[in-house]
Amino acid sequence: MPINYLKEDTMAIRNRNKMMAIAAVIVIIIAGILVLGSVGAGGSGPAPTTASAGGNSQSPGIGKIQVVAAENFWGSLLGQLCGIHCNVTSIVTDPNADPHEYEASAVDAKMIANAKFVVVNGVGYDDWALKLISASNNSGRRVLDVADLLGVPNGSNPHLWYNPTYVNATVKQMYLDLVQIDPNNASYYAQQYANVTASLAQVDRRISEIKQQFAGTKVASTESIFVYLANASGLDLVSPPEFMEAVSNGNDPSVQSVAEFQNQLESGNVSVLVYNEQTVTPLTQHMKQIAVQNNVSIVGVTETIQPPDVSFETWMTGELLQLQNALSAKTLGQ
Repeated sequence: MPINYLKEDTMAIRNRNKMMAIAAVIVIIIAGILVLGSVGAGGSGPAPTTASAGGNSQSPGIGKIQVVAAENFWGSLLGQLCGIHCNVTSIVTDPNADPHEYEASAVDAKMIANAKFVVVNGVGYDDWALKLISASNNSGRRVLDVADLLGVPNGSNPHLWYNPTYVNATVKQMYLDLVQIDPNNASYYAQQYANVTASLAQVDRRISEIKQQFAGTKVASTESIFVYLANASGLDLVSPPEFMEAVSNGNDPSVQSVAEFQNQLESGNVSVLVYNEQTVTPLTQHMKQIAVQNNVSIVGVTETIQPPDVSFETWMTGELLQLQNALSAKTLGQ
C-alpha cells in the first residue's frame, strides 16, 4: 500500500510540473505581446532615436558638426552659437605665442579638410588657414572669411574682433551659416543667437560707459590692436600710426615715429598706454618703461582669449574693466 501511495504522489507532482511549465510559457508570451504593443503605441519601450536639446530627433549614429575656427576669439563665439550640436576646434590659442607668426601643422590641415564649417579672420592675419582651405577638396564645407564679410580690404588693420560692430555682424553671419548647414536645428540656433547677442550687449554697454566718462582722453598703444576699440570708446589715440602698424606687422618703425612716440609718453598728456602682451619686442618694452617713468598707466591686452578657457565676453569685459579703472585712476590723480 505505501508503494501505491508513492506512485500516486509521483504522478501528481509530474502533472503539477507540466501545468506550471505551460503556465510560465503563456505568461512569457503575453508579456512579449504587451511590450511590443507599448512600443508601437509610444509607450515606455526602447526608442529607436534619441532627442536632442534642440527639440529634434537624431539617430544615435549621426555625429556632431565638425567646426574649426582659426583663432579662439571667433571660436568662442562660434562654440556658444553651436551649443550641443557641434564640435568646435580653435587652432590658435597659445597665450605665449604671437598669432601673426603661427605656422600650421599637419593636424591643422586634417581638421580643416574634414570640417563642415571653417571661420577665418582674413586681412592677412591667418593666410596659413586660407592656404589649407585651398589645398583641401571639400565641396560640402562652408567657409566664413570675416574680412570678406565686412568688406575690409587687404592691408587694413586685421584686429577685427576688437571692433564691436564687426563682432556683432560676424556673430549674425555665423548663426545664419549654421542654420544653412543644419536647418533641422534652426530653432535651437535661434535661441543660442539670442543668448549670445544679449551677452555681447553687456560688452557694448561697457564700451559706451567708457565713452561717456572719458571721451577725448589721450591714450597711446604700442600697436594697432587697440585702434578699433579706441574709436568705439571715443578715446583719442595719439600714437603715431606708422609706429603701431610697423610693430603689428613685425617691422621696425622709423626713427622719426619712435622719437614722436617717446615725446608723447614724456609729455604728461597721455593717460594710458595699451600694451600688447603677445607681441613683445625690445622696442615695445622700452616704450613701456618710458610710460611707467612718466606716470602713464599700463593696460595689457592680448590678441587671443586669455585664459583660453573663458568666453569671448568674459575676456573682453575684463580688458575693458582694466582700461576703465586705469582711466579713472588717472582722472583722480592716482
